[in-house]
Amino acid sequence: MKYAHLADLHLGSWREEKMRELSTKSFLQAMNDCIINRVDFILFSGDIFNTSLPPIDTLKLVTEKLREFQIKNIPVYVIAGSHDFSPSGKTMIEVLEKAGLVINVCKGQINPETKELELQFTVDPKTGTKITGILGRRGLLDKTYYENLSRDSLEQEPGYKIFMFHTTVTELVPKHLEMMESQPASFFPKGFNYYAGGHIHHPTIKDIPGMGLMAYPGALFPNNFAEMEQYGNGGYYLITLENSQQTIENSQQTIQWKPIEIKSRLALVLDGDHLSPQQIESELIKESSAKKIDDSIITIRLKGKLNAGKVSEIPFNEIIKQLYARGAYFIMKNTNKLYSEEFREIKVANSNPEVMEEQIIREHAQQIKLFSLERELFLTKSLLSSLNIHRKEGESVADFQKKIETETKRVLNLDG
Repeated sequence: MKYAHLADLHLGSWREEKMRELSTKSFLQAMNDCIINRVDFILFSGDIFNTSLPPIDTLKLVTEKLREFQIKNIPVYVIAGSHDFSPSGKTMIEVLEKAGLVINVCKGQINPETKELELQFTVDPKTGTKITGILGRRGLLDKTYYENLSRDSLEQEPGYKIFMFHTTVTELVPKHLEMMESQPASFFPKGFNYYAGGHIHHPTIKDIPGMGLMAYPGALFPNNFAEMEQYGNGGYYLITLENSQQTIENSQQTIQWKPIEIKSRLALVLDGDHLSPQQIESELIKESSAKKIDDSIITIRLKGKLNAGKVSEIPFNEIIKQLYARGAYFIMKNTNKLYSEEFREIKVANSNPEVMEEQIIREHAQQIKLFSLERELFLTKSLLSSLNIHRKEGESVADFQKKIETETKRVLNLDG
């Protein structure tokens, strides 16, 4: 048996058209790679798209590729991620499932007596693999699903089992994202053969004592400057179970990282301490001249304190023009940590939007103590998630305002 684990495609996330095209190409290359590797099925652990209503061109391309897998009888099992939801709770996953292109494995119901969430397994018809999982929500609003999860039946179910999730697991959080709110692996049901995660854009796989293998494949394609600088490219996991006389759940499984590199990447980092804008220009050109940059994505990060002049006096247009003339594919720069003696702009250091959001909310929490800290954090995140809404084409202002009021009352549990 062989299957692929992908997550966090975020198709459509880049504003720049050239980068959006590369993100799309990474998706197509990964899917083609899965066909070449003759996988039995594919797992998508959330955030196929960057928004709940992706651009038509992106949606068309994805559906065409998923249709190819449908024809080849290669099932695609999915859960919704934190970026997949609209304020009404609807996702594009529902549309794709209705069309028979994907299978949503987050299925279950609340037991009216115990108030516990009882999940159901989806059984892969070809391999007998049993798959279930929990969808992801922004701001760790999915935490209540795990707190109320009925685990006994899941843990006692025999066979090879996969649990899909899209949340932050404490034991798997990398150091540079440790400020993100997380939940422990102990919230998950035990005894699964593989825990297929999404949400954290850092490839990680770890054998958790008493649990099993939990993995984040990371983003299939970097989603911002920091990710492009740190990783250069994304990828996915290919899991293989060797054929043997033993039962499938006890078979030896091999997990292989499969990088998807569309373009090469060159990271230029320069310490501007005691340099002038003119010296910065000279050093960047000197450093890049010794590198092969043809058809590469170039990230430029500057830091430190200039000894003269201002950051705005650095001739970036000329530097970038020269790099493009040498064949660079795309160039990005970051000067957040570069400042002059006369003026230092206050900027948010962390480029991960969810970490930034978490830091800002916590910084201003409990200024007026109407609720406990935990309750205030929950309400704040719920309101931010629910009010992330745009007026639809043809929708009147009055109807739009009424929809916002209704959603706000729902979150705050107000009757009228």
